[in-house]
Amino acid sequence: MGCITLLSDFGLRDASVAIAKGALMQHTGNISIIDISHDIKPFHTRQAAYLLSSAYKNFPVGTCHIALFDLFSDAIPRLALSMYKGQYFLAPDNGLIPLVLGDEPFSSWLCFELKKENTFTYWLNAAGAIASSLQTKNPGVLNLVPIQLKPASKKHNLSYESNTVVCDVIHIDHYENVVVNITRQQFESYRNGRQFRLMFMGVEELEEISNSYRDVREGYKLCRFNSNDYLEICINRGKAASLFGLRLDGKNNNIKIVFE
Repeated sequence: MGCITLLSDFGLRDASVAIAKGALMQHTGNISIIDISHDIKPFHTRQAAYLLSSAYKNFPVGTCHIALFDLFSDAIPRLALSMYKGQYFLAPDNGLIPLVLGDEPFSSWLCFELKKENTFTYWLNAAGAIASSLQTKNPGVLNLVPIQLKPASKKHNLSYESNTVVCDVIHIDHYENVVVNITRQQFESYRNGRQFRLMFMGVEELEEISNSYRDVREGYKLCRFNSNDYLEICINRGKAASLFGLRLDGKNNNIKIVFE
């Protein structure tokens, strides 16, 4: 039997997460519900996708990942079920899952469209009922209609021009390491054997990829690819985000990689 993961932009200041878990447990019983994160910046799809894509790969086949993120982004919100390599994703049809899975082939079905009289609790109960059914049944016998999900938003996509990649901050972790939206594969593709300069905040520069924080002295800045293969700006035993003033959607981040 699989488990359920929960990802949301609810935060932890009120009872929303507890309400969600309570409603889901009415349907799923003793199935474990594991939190991925509830600290996503509201409406920040790229951060939500980064966290979900980082986590889901570590779960066994049969896991159901429920994303309660930006639920009411459309005039008629839709709950969709997607399946990829034996794992299930229950999420709004708001571009999140295509961003998580990228170009990988996956199947999707429409679970329901929310009506004006339907509430947040209705959404939770519907998701819980489907998650419970998936423990013993496959999507093919749930009488759901196959659909094509809305494409991922182009916001936070990389911009490449004149040997320069312009990057965005997509996550800041607990240690204030700053994750930007370029993977190791993308970086090496653009780099093509050339030297590079990573520039940010208009004055800071790095010209070398470190393997670990210990590659530099304590208090010194570095960049490295994290365990999810995304580029991070860090300080050895320090807080890069605070020191450099880097922020999610920060207008003055000015993160650029110049290949020479």
